[in-house]
Amino acid sequence: MTAKDLRDKYINFFKDKNHVEIPNSPLVPENDPTTLFTSSGMQPLIPYLMGEKHPAGTRLVDSQNSFRAVDIDEVGDNRHTTFFRMLGNWSLGDYFKKEEIPWLWEFLTETLGLPKEKLFITVFDGFKKIERDEESYKIWADLLTKEGFVPEQKIFFAGVDKNWWSRSGTPDKMPVGEIGGPDTEVYIRFDDIEHTDECEGDSPVYCECGKFLEIANSVFMQYKKVTEEDFDPLPNKNVDFGGGLERLLAAVELKSDIFETSLFHPTIKTIEKETSKTYGENKKEMQIITDHLGASVFIILAGVRPSNKEQGYILRRLLRRAFDNFYTLSGKDITSIVDSVFEQYKETDEYLVSKYEEIRNVILEEERNYKGTLQRAKAFISKKYPETGDEIMGEKKTISSEDAFILYSTHGLSPTQIKSLGFDFDEQAFAKKMEEHQNLSRAGAQQKFRGGLADTSEKTVMGHTATHLLHKALRDMFGEDLHQTGSNITTERLRFDFNFDRKLEDDEIKKLEDTINEKIRENLPVHFEILPLEEAKKLGAIGLFDEKYGNDVKVYFVGDYSKEFCGGPHVDFTSKLKRFKIIKQENIGHGQRRIYAVVG
Repeated sequence: MTAKDLRDKYINFFKDKNHVEIPNSPLVPENDPTTLFTSSGMQPLIPYLMGEKHPAGTRLVDSQNSFRAVDIDEVGDNRHTTFFRMLGNWSLGDYFKKEEIPWLWEFLTETLGLPKEKLFITVFDGFKKIERDEESYKIWADLLTKEGFVPEQKIFFAGVDKNWWSRSGTPDKMPVGEIGGPDTEVYIRFDDIEHTDECEGDSPVYCECGKFLEIANSVFMQYKKVTEEDFDPLPNKNVDFGGGLERLLAAVELKSDIFETSLFHPTIKTIEKETSKTYGENKKEMQIITDHLGASVFIILAGVRPSNKEQGYILRRLLRRAFDNFYTLSGKDITSIVDSVFEQYKETDEYLVSKYEEIRNVILEEERNYKGTLQRAKAFISKKYPETGDEIMGEKKTISSEDAFILYSTHGLSPTQIKSLGFDFDEQAFAKKMEEHQNLSRAGAQQKFRGGLADTSEKTVMGHTATHLLHKALRDMFGEDLHQTGSNITTERLRFDFNFDRKLEDDEIKKLEDTINEKIRENLPVHFEILPLEEAKKLGAIGLFDEKYGNDVKVYFVGDYSKEFCGGPHVDFTSKLKRFKIIKQENIGHGQRRIYAVVG
């Protein structure tokens, strides 16, 4: 069974149970300043989990490309990847535990044919005023008893750190008004892995070595936080299932190391050939190369380019980490590795094929830039430390922690990369500087991302509507070939990217502002309609980013002025924007401009 076969089986399984397949959302979220990447299947559906009506109905199924930057340093074991495809099925106030749990077991054991004796379950153990999930336990217990198992040997209770979901984490971290709920998880046990000293027992609750691999997680969204200590049941309960395609494939193939599955192993074999090294003796390096190049391909596909900011910084970090590990293995030409990654993913993501040359060129250009960075870093040290001579590699040379930090902050080299160049430095002093730097970055990130996922604060909602007015005004001025290529909306300002090859003149800026402010004064009504895709196109609704849409779409109307595909949220009348002002414009390359503006 290939990765594509597995995905198709999953989608068809839930289609047979009256679910509607919804399209994969962009890896870089549209109009959401609160997160850099789509990190789960749940993320694009938050408004609907909160109660908004979904155009496709109450039963949904999808396969969502996802990326988690927090797992970059976790890659290097048998189970962690940064990029993955999350298979998801959703009930928006429709079915609940008594349907979801048996369906999950049926899919895993009958459709995929996983060995039942190797599957184990965890359920929520309760937390303060939130009760233990006895309902899920009983459903599982009855099901497993009929299968001939002793429930106590297969089902384990676990605390909030393992079996609770909300977008803010555990119940005590949730703000008042947020929704969340317990989950139940399914693990497969691999008998070829031995427990380590870190494991406190032979169960998925206490095992930390990877012997138990989580392959499925059903979240039961059933609570809303009403005070700092109290939760009320939700009138409409939701199901949010997530199962990583890569992990499920490992379960199907009974591979305790996901990098030995049919999805990743061909790339591993290519790395072995290019480096004349074996996977068995160089697992971590080869796992990092394989994962990071795969993730980079999809991030580049999303329109991101290597840089020192936001998504571009993450992409640069991934690529340079892949290069470093390739060089560590004495690799010379990474092109064949990139080609192998494409070969493995093009079956499940066939649209990669048309972007093959463009993506590969971005990767190879960044490699050239990185080699230049390394040379400049060496030149910087040679100038400050003449005694190092022309040849830095080889015997270790000691440099100050200040200079080591300059290599990190200015040249973009990690501590590991600095050491690989042959430099020693005071690691404690460096760590202190790093902590100060991270505290500043964290403070900025908290300011920027404080709204959590899908920020719906007043200023942000105003910014969403303002981008529609700006988009329409730009197209009226410069023609319908102009289109939005990106945006970022915070409580402080909106940022709007569009295809345009020159600087806007002062009189053009003023005309844009005057047009938008006139629409604000007209106090146009704002509403949305759920329409068939073709009907929305016939009406002239603007679609963003050449995105894939479902059969039914949400279109926001701003009076008779603007019609645009969008998930919202928006103000109900334009007068609530008060005033629109462009504060800056800049060139972002590749024939694109960026406008910054404020409302209110």
